Amino acid sequence: MFNGLIREIGKIKSFSNSTLRVISKYIPQIGDSIAINGVCLTATKIYSDGFEVELSPETQKIIPLENYMPGKYVHIEPALRFGDRIDGHLIQGHVDAIGEILEIKKNKNSYDVIIKTKPDIMKYIAPKGSIAIDGVSLTINEVFSDRFRLTIIPHTYENTIFKYYKPHQKVNIETDMFARYIYHMFKEKKDNINNQILAWW
Repeated sequence: MFNGLIREIGKIKSFSNSTLRVISKYIPQIGDSIAINGVCLTATKIYSDGFEVELSPETQKIIPLENYMPGKYVHIEPALRFGDRIDGHLIQGHVDAIGEILEIKKNKNSYDVIIKTKPDIMKYIAPKGSIAIDGVSLTINEVFSDRFRLTIIPHTYENTIFKYYKPHQKVNIETDMFARYIYHMFKEKKDNINNQILAWW
């Protein structure tokens, strides 16, 4: 589990087949879980300047691989330990969808970011709810049919790779896991009721 507070910005050194090598000050232990742009991965090899992780074929299918090419900057967050403070929200490191940044607008003391994504995950996205974008815990301000608006404060903007984002940038999206669980619980209850009605008829 993670909480969406970025430990540091790392840099991709190499990506070959399924092996991703990251340059970072933070050095994990072999076997540690670590989120790279919000994707939960396992450290498999350690170097003096960083570490390696393995990306399964399934992971490679659901993330924008262009964001993991050599020279790209990435968010790094180690897994939470028992007793750690949760200042963001609970994040599993499981990507629900890829989003596309449509607009970044600078306001007086913040940045509005509009992100478009698949309509079928919009049911988990609610105004003032939580969402993780490339692993960063954020609050949703406004929701539309296939997009949503975030407001990024200057501290977050300057201390994450948001400062490198441009329109059409692809990002990893993880919706709030409690929203997903609640939706599926009520959906299952509704499906059971519908089945009972059909059986009665």
